[in-house]
Amino acid sequence: MPQYLAPLTDFEFLYNDWLDLNSHYLAINAEGMDSELALEVLNQGAKFAQDAVSPLNREGDEIGCKLIDGKVITPNGFASAYQEYIANGWNAMLGNPDFDGQDLPYSMAVPVHEMLNSANLSWRLTSMLTESAVLAVNKHATDKLKEQYLAKLISGEWTGTMNLTEPQAGTDLSLLSTKAIPQQDGSYAITGSKIFISSGDHDWTNNIVHLVLARLPDAPKGVKGISLFLVPKFILDDDNEPGEANTLSVGSIEKKMGLKGSPTCVMNYDSAKGWLIGDENQGLACMFTMMNDARFQVGMQGLGTCEASYQGALKYARERLQSRSPSGPKQTDAKADAILHQPDVRKMLLTQKAFTEGLRALSLLYAQQMDIEKFCKDYRQQQAQQIIAFLTPIFKGFATDIATEVCNLGIQIYGGHGYVREWGMEQLVRDTRIAQLYEGTNGIQAADLIGRKLTRDGGLMLNATVEMLSARINGMTNKKQLEQAQLLLHEWHQTSCQLMGLDNVDVAGAATDYLHYSAYVLLGILWLEMADAAKGSSNSLIKAGKMRTCEFYLKRILPRKDTHKSALLTSADDLMSIDDQEFDYI
Repeated sequence: MPQYLAPLTDFEFLYNDWLDLNSHYLAINAEGMDSELALEVLNQGAKFAQDAVSPLNREGDEIGCKLIDGKVITPNGFASAYQEYIANGWNAMLGNPDFDGQDLPYSMAVPVHEMLNSANLSWRLTSMLTESAVLAVNKHATDKLKEQYLAKLISGEWTGTMNLTEPQAGTDLSLLSTKAIPQQDGSYAITGSKIFISSGDHDWTNNIVHLVLARLPDAPKGVKGISLFLVPKFILDDDNEPGEANTLSVGSIEKKMGLKGSPTCVMNYDSAKGWLIGDENQGLACMFTMMNDARFQVGMQGLGTCEASYQGALKYARERLQSRSPSGPKQTDAKADAILHQPDVRKMLLTQKAFTEGLRALSLLYAQQMDIEKFCKDYRQQQAQQIIAFLTPIFKGFATDIATEVCNLGIQIYGGHGYVREWGMEQLVRDTRIAQLYEGTNGIQAADLIGRKLTRDGGLMLNATVEMLSARINGMTNKKQLEQAQLLLHEWHQTSCQLMGLDNVDVAGAATDYLHYSAYVLLGILWLEMADAAKGSSNSLIKAGKMRTCEFYLKRILPRKDTHKSALLTSADDLMSIDDQEFDYI
């Protein structure tokens, strides 16, 4: 498996030349923050990802997790790497400073998270979910629960999970049946089973804090009757330390296609003691605080595997000698040329590169908006919230769909070796495939985007996003690229407005095409921006590489949008007219 190397040169370009981080921090009054500090955080994060986490990736896939006497054992080295992670404060980067968090901007933390995902997706998943749990506890829990749990969740001394799914209730949480019975001491007895619980148990920490959706007696039917509860693995004693074991257990760990180093558990709750988070019957709203963050983080998983696959494929293409270049011999002292000189291989590599670097820019644009939401208390905060809501399903859905394409290209470039486990390329395909499924399948992301975020919202979130992008485009210096970006943005806005007049069936039929169409346009705009910014870069490779990759994206990738545009403006009659019995002839 190729050794992962953090893309620090690209991050430095994005920070200084494209995002203009110093101006951004000044505009949001992020005191004490600047690009120099951000790059130092990234350099240290890169060392940890490369040296401590990446070497564990293949062994974690080979060994996997084990359930022994009701306890989950993770692969060798995973727990010790996590202890190093929390000792150096990485888990606390975004945390509330009132509970020992560092309160850093998202634009500093997001690249570190990308690097961890590239280095070892299985390992990163546990800390990712803990960060999401921190958000829900911080925003919705009582002061007492915060005092008991928040500081140790922020530090990472304890980890957190999200318990939604049940065997009969996946996306449709109205079918949820786990029960919560009020107790005289103010707690609740939680009874039921949950499936697909990432890191439901492990050997990293001495307590795990489960956030569990359940129903109170006589709760309203459907999603309006769901409440959220904090259920610890060990109940805290008078000194706020883990004491008596709670009545919960791991029924099994799933045997999965990928992410073998991450335990996916069936969790059984047998009158387990829990405490209400937020108001009764408002659990779904509370959980969405956690879920929306997790959806962005899953998109980051897709980006992480894109970078890992691209790095592996590029290294192999430079080393693998086979045939001669069609333009004539390039390595005359060798019996053949490296496959890097084959146009078809270069096309696959450029596809990987264009998607990876485009998605990285989109992730930092998202992080910039999260910074504004976090640090600004004026009108900009509301606008940022609208933009984040609109971009979340696009980033989650597209980044993970594209990750599967990019990782499959990695296998293709390796040829037969890509299909063999020792090279690491097939593991990336297996690991990243789940990202299209969990935290809401990508079909659900598409339905959320076109349904809730576009048509039901009346275009408010869309307009906020267009306004933000328009302001960015107007700052470009190259007239031709500026006009290209303006035309793309105008087309996207006009097409989006057309969709708001469709009926529900046509909207649902257009959902996935609209998500992909939107993403291809967004990346086109960002590539034009990056090419414009690269002209002022002092790095000659960045200057040339960004401009040529932008040209490749516009010529060979962006036209995909037109296929999606044609399909999304077509009636769903062809989808719904076929009779159920006509799907087969048995």
